[in-house]
Amino acid sequence: MKMYGIKNCDSVKKAQKFLQAQDIDFEFIDFRQNPIDEQTLQGFVDVIGWDKLINKRSTTYRNFSDAEKQNITLALTLKNPTLIKRPVLVTGDDITVGFSEKLYSDLI
Repeated sequence: MKMYGIKNCDSVKKAQKFLQAQDIDFEFIDFRQNPIDEQTLQGFVDVIGWDKLINKRSTTYRNFSDAEKQNITLALTLKNPTLIKRPVLVTGDDITVGFSEKLYSDLI
């Protein structure tokens, strides 16, 4: 199990606490310290799509022009990893974005 995110993100912190309380091992990958590669990002998009992956409430997204918002690409997202909704939890072939106790409870 791998969790992608940013260590100071509140949703990531809640997800980590939940998994730790359930005694579930996971590897945490911080986007800022270890940027994800194009292949990994493409895998996220292939499984869940851009609509679920992009955090449209993020400051980064809101600061984009309308043209950029309409044309989210791998390159743009790799350059601006805070566009990615957090956390991204990868369990086998499943990818889950965001955190809720119910969602995570259903996974374990």
